[in-house]
Amino acid sequence: MSRLQTEFRRLFLATDQSGTGEAIEASDRGDAQGRVRALVIELTRPADWQPLADVWMGVQTELGLPAPAIAVNGADGMQLWFSVAVALDTAQARAFLNGLRLRYLPAVKPDRLGLMTGADSALAACVMALSGSPGAPLEASGCWPAFVAPDLAPIFAETPWLDLPPGDEGQSRVLSGLHSIKPALFDAALAQLQAWAAEPAMGPTAPGAMARDRGAPAAGHPEAQRFLLSVMNDEAAPMALRIEAAKALLPFGDPGQVGGVEPAVKP
Repeated sequence: MSRLQTEFRRLFLATDQSGTGEAIEASDRGDAQGRVRALVIELTRPADWQPLADVWMGVQTELGLPAPAIAVNGADGMQLWFSVAVALDTAQARAFLNGLRLRYLPAVKPDRLGLMTGADSALAACVMALSGSPGAPLEASGCWPAFVAPDLAPIFAETPWLDLPPGDEGQSRVLSGLHSIKPALFDAALAQLQAWAAEPAMGPTAPGAMARDRGAPAAGHPEAQRFLLSVMNDEAAPMALRIEAAKALLPFGDPGQVGGVEPAVKP
């Protein structure tokens, strides 16, 4: 088993074959009870990174979840792959994905969104291709699916594919820094998403969405601005996350005047 397959199995597969050396099969995406560990949001026709960036940033800043993996599907879309530490039944997985849709993607047309769990047949080809499995079909079109680093995600919005097969070593490095959502954290996040869904008038408050959707009224919330400023100045945070926070602060004018706090790093 390659390093990429080991990392893929660690994050996304429900069957435990990690010590056997056996190759990944499409059936591994669900266990004997149909429970899954891979929860995927796909945005297509056309691919568009910014809506998914709101999800990627929002789950970290609002829900405290680890960052999901980012992938291009090799044709017309981009994806976020969420990993859970303990396999879920499909009802829980669907509830989580639908909660994310309602919170962060309410303006996206349903026919552009795919909410897929590891047991969905639609995801079988993605599992085989992205895991680098020997049995995966070659891409006749010359366009390849791949996991991509957060800082590079925006450049794939118009061309969501690689022109060459992604290397196993590079793909494994992208996955190696990712973590699964632990059960207690998942339960808390799902409860929060369901609470937000019960209050639709509140609207999205992901840092990127807040700046675009609320505009000037958000200027009356200095605590939110201070929070965005702290994300922007956090040297331990991923650069893509810091950039999104900086962009969210732009409508508020000079970051040095936000909440009366001087930023350590100018956006």
